[in-house]
Amino acid sequence: MRKFVLLPFAMLIGMLVLGQNQDKVLGTWLTQYGDSKVTIKKDTKGRFYGEISWLKEPNKNGKPKVDDKNPDPKLQNRHIMGLRMLDGFVYKDNQWVEGTIYNPKEGKTYKCYMWFENGNANALHVKGFIGFSFIGKEVVWTRSNL
Repeated sequence: MRKFVLLPFAMLIGMLVLGQNQDKVLGTWLTQYGDSKVTIKKDTKGRFYGEISWLKEPNKNGKPKVDDKNPDPKLQNRHIMGLRMLDGFVYKDNQWVEGTIYNPKEGKTYKCYMWFENGNANALHVKGFIGFSFIGKEVVWTRSNL
């Protein structure tokens, strides 16, 4: 009888701990060059995504910056502010994987994964790549207080 009581309790504790680890990525992050901030959230399906929430220079020629480098002409007039830059991440083995990152400066989307090193939850390592993950670009974003 004791086993039946302890098993659900242990499972609940395990889910709470796992949930805390995966949610460490939530919040606002200053990108490597300090020219933008990305706010990472979780959708209703438990996938993580990030939207541009601040730009050092939000305007170009007196108007809000738009996604003019996007290869799809239908998307070239959407505003950079609020743009979904990260999409589709799931938490596995202490990393956020299976996602994509969009670079509005190039108009390109890359496969991407993210992680923390050495327990530092204030420095998010973000790696975008094409094909194989060992070929790509890694940057470090810093947690922002907004």
